[in-house]
Amino acid sequence: MGKLTVVGIGPGDYENMTVRADRALQECQVVVGYHVYVDLVRARYPDKEFLTTPMTREADRCRMALDAARSGKDVAMVCSGDSGVYGMAGLVYQLRGEAVDPEVSVVPGLTAACSGAAVLGAPLTHDFAVISLSDRLTPWEKIEGRLSAAAEADLSIVLYNPASKGRPGHLRRACEILLETLPENRLCGVVRNIGRPGEEGRLLSLGELRGFEADMFCTVFIGNSQTVPIAGKMITPRGYRNV
Repeated sequence: MGKLTVVGIGPGDYENMTVRADRALQECQVVVGYHVYVDLVRARYPDKEFLTTPMTREADRCRMALDAARSGKDVAMVCSGDSGVYGMAGLVYQLRGEAVDPEVSVVPGLTAACSGAAVLGAPLTHDFAVISLSDRLTPWEKIEGRLSAAAEADLSIVLYNPASKGRPGHLRRACEILLETLPENRLCGVVRNIGRPGEEGRLLSLGELRGFEADMFCTVFIGNSQTVPIAGKMITPRGYRNV
């Protein structure tokens, strides 16, 4: 019986991958994942067997990885960012159920909230919420409630999956909900292609964000009431008394 390691590879570049993630990929025999994420690591680990599935085939992907481990192979399932933050770790455990074989372990990775925040400065120094705008698995009504609650709580907010070809208006809808509570001049930021060629970050107001054309490669940050621009960066103070 082999083992299955669910590996968060971070934003995609080797420099932002953890030592544990690199070791897991070096030691495995099979790499499984969404084809876009597998392609991010394929060249660095050319001696591996690669198994991929397209988007929306998450359960099939996890079963493929579990079956490969049951056949006696050591398997690494790769996830972008962190393996447990919108990643496959939970689904792997669900599909394995109460069984103890194959052995499953999880290797964390650098999620977009952290790596994107570093591009913008320090927008998450205090409490924050992470909300996905994808309604493929979560009803939009529930997403709306979470957006409203985060705004009411004066949390900094990170938006994952702000837009796609099938959801071109979701970011605008989210901004309109936030604007019911927050002012138009609330400081926001957008980072595109985190850790990949063409990485860029920009600051804008919540009012401007409403009309921003985001895509699936963007991560969006909305500051709290204390967030300020300093030297072109987005900074949320922690509130240290000696500052």
